[in-house]
Amino acid sequence: MKILKFGGTSVGTAERMRKVADLVNDSEPKIVVLSAMAGTTNHLIGIAENIKSGHAETALKRIDSLELQYSSLIQLLFRKQKYQLEAENMLTNHFEQMKSIAAEAYSRNNENILIAKGELLSTQLFSLLLSELKIQSVLISATEIIRTDLGGEPDLNFTAQKLGEIIESHSDTKLFVTQGFICKNFEGDTDNLGRGGSDYSATIIGSAVAAEEIQIWTDINGLQNNDPRVVNRTKCVERLSFEEAAELAYFGAKILHPQSICPAEKAGIPVRLLNTLNPSDKGTLISDEAGSITSVKAVAVKNGITAIKIKSGKMLMAYGFLRAVFEVFEKHKTPIDMITTSEVAVSLTIDNPENLNEILSELKSFGRIETDSRQAIICVVGNMIAEEKGTAEKIFSCLKDVPIRMISYGGSTHNISILVDEAEINKALNALNDSLFKF
Repeated sequence: MKILKFGGTSVGTAERMRKVADLVNDSEPKIVVLSAMAGTTNHLIGIAENIKSGHAETALKRIDSLELQYSSLIQLLFRKQKYQLEAENMLTNHFEQMKSIAAEAYSRNNENILIAKGELLSTQLFSLLLSELKIQSVLISATEIIRTDLGGEPDLNFTAQKLGEIIESHSDTKLFVTQGFICKNFEGDTDNLGRGGSDYSATIIGSAVAAEEIQIWTDINGLQNNDPRVVNRTKCVERLSFEEAAELAYFGAKILHPQSICPAEKAGIPVRLLNTLNPSDKGTLISDEAGSITSVKAVAVKNGITAIKIKSGKMLMAYGFLRAVFEVFEKHKTPIDMITTSEVAVSLTIDNPENLNEILSELKSFGRIETDSRQAIICVVGNMIAEEKGTAEKIFSCLKDVPIRMISYGGSTHNISILVDEAEINKALNALNDSLFKF
């Protein structure tokens, strides 16, 4: 069995949704995981923010606007009146519930129910489309098969059990459809896996059924070796190891959710990145093998970084200092991306400034604190690049005109990370592109 996940742009129009139906219509057993249609989740988040801030009228207007968009889509998507009517009834039920939520006092549970509507709409419309096209399928609710534990981590054993039961009860069916992103939490309430979480859903499901392959379908030809929005020339990376892909996903490669690689890697299931608009392209294969002796494979960038420096004489010849510092970040549930130390100072970075003021207040007891916002981590990834002679020299020589704030080198054999000011991103990425890649 294969898992095929299609992103929001892949199901963003009636034409593209029909294209997906063609792609999945073969004799191979598969589970199709769909994101919300492009733009829908952002729209729903905006509605939730309106409700939270007490602007119910604005929320209702935005709900009406979204309903009109979907009503227009139905006319384009379905050819037969029977299925148009079914779709319109389904649409009415969902949007009436949204309007009811807008009329109530804000709650986090209602917000999660509202935001889940995007995936529910896309999968139910797609399931109806398959029925109109006489393609047999079964629609599975993701909230029945994906559950998170007290720590917010997916319960893989639960998913394996539930999916096994569903697949066994439909032994004559080869095509299953479900939602990405959404799930139930340990309390049984509707929840989600975070933005971009449909990739994560796909690898959780793939791991649970011991899939032959997990395919992530987007609107570009696999993972590009640099940011095509910034540099003029990029090319697709044909093969990556799980370790290389995880580094790139965490440090900004938009094509993959940062946590999505872990379930596939643990289960040893290859992940293939493909293009819905160009299905004949072989894309990028992620597996246990790096596949190439080429050292540097790709560059990614993560914006919105805050750098914090703690200068303290207490560090000199002391032990336990770093533990005490890390406990501050642990207390405020704020992960650290990069860290460098000297005898009297420690510098580190975070990408979530939500609790920054509280963190800085507590860190003042350790020494003098300096912060720099609007920083970016540039991540250079490849096969064993930290052990290859000359790679570091090539990277840093091409960045001679870019002020470098921090360097992380040696923590991973697959990654060299560099902290720069966000204003330097374009210059840095283009310099690395010209120096590291041959076109």
